[in-house]
Amino acid sequence: MSALRHWFQGRSKREQRLLLVMVALAVVTILWGLVIRPLSDVMAGARERHAAAVIRLGETRAVVDALGAARKVPPLTGSLADVIRAQAETAGFPLASLEPEGDGVRVSITSARAAALTAWLARLERAGIVVEGATLSDNGDRTVSARLLLRGRAA
Repeated sequence: MSALRHWFQGRSKREQRLLLVMVALAVVTILWGLVIRPLSDVMAGARERHAAAVIRLGETRAVVDALGAARKVPPLTGSLADVIRAQAETAGFPLASLEPEGDGVRVSITSARAAALTAWLARLERAGIVVEGATLSDNGDRTVSARLLLRGRAA
């Protein structure tokens, strides 16, 4: 160390100042390259992972809420046959037959648009009526006939 000090003191004042500036710049560059830059990269990665985790958490909560809402069975107002008859009339489907079968109801519809029928079945599912069996047949005129077995969802 004394040899380095002796060498440094042997330089002129101008050279000493330039050497001190050079050492200071080298220290700053080394600190930036070995400490600050890697830390900022680590922090950026952590921010990205955190943002992705927040998005996944929100999506998961939305799915859990949707599943929770789907599990809540609304109580049927009246008998299953009465509710189905009212829902069919509201949707504009004339029922060819409506026969109780065990704890369910067998329904026949002679003519309905397929898209409207499937939307109606989805509304029934949300209302707590499960489609246990369905047979759809093409009528040849852009309509279908349907034979359905419907049951109330167990609470």
